[in-house]
Amino acid sequence: MPEETTQRGDWEKGGALAIGQLDTLIGFHLRLASSAIYQDFMTAMSELALTPKQFSVLELIAANPGVSQIDIAGRLGMDRATMMALTNRLESRGFVERAPSRVDRRRQELRLTSEGKDVLAEARSRILAHERRFLERFSDAEKTQFFDLLKRVYAGRSVVDPE
Repeated sequence: MPEETTQRGDWEKGGALAIGQLDTLIGFHLRLASSAIYQDFMTAMSELALTPKQFSVLELIAANPGVSQIDIAGRLGMDRATMMALTNRLESRGFVERAPSRVDRRRQELRLTSEGKDVLAEARSRILAHERRFLERFSDAEKTQFFDLLKRVYAGRSVVDPE
């Protein structure tokens, strides 16, 4: 029977836990980065009670007035049921309104209400401070490269079919 080694790790003395081969996995590092960003985002948006998905939907509607739920779901890689629930929540809070599409009556157009525009304006100012907390660690050239690299990571992803 092989002899067990009883080495004590730094973690047993209150130090860092060794991460082994996790250090070479992109998913591990993206998950840690995502977690840090998510926690800071939720703190920044706590008074507005907006989630990252809700903010993204408001931003997409502002940039594309009259956009359909299906188009937003496709862009964000969400299924129809999730998008429907999210839109219902934003509508119940008075941030968005639905109207039948002028082009295709089977589709609903989404627009921001005046309250939705106001909350988005406040959210944008909070987002700027939130983003600054992370991006100030990088030079302008590094930021450009960082965004380009991240886009390459998800460029080939298969999008959830919202239909």
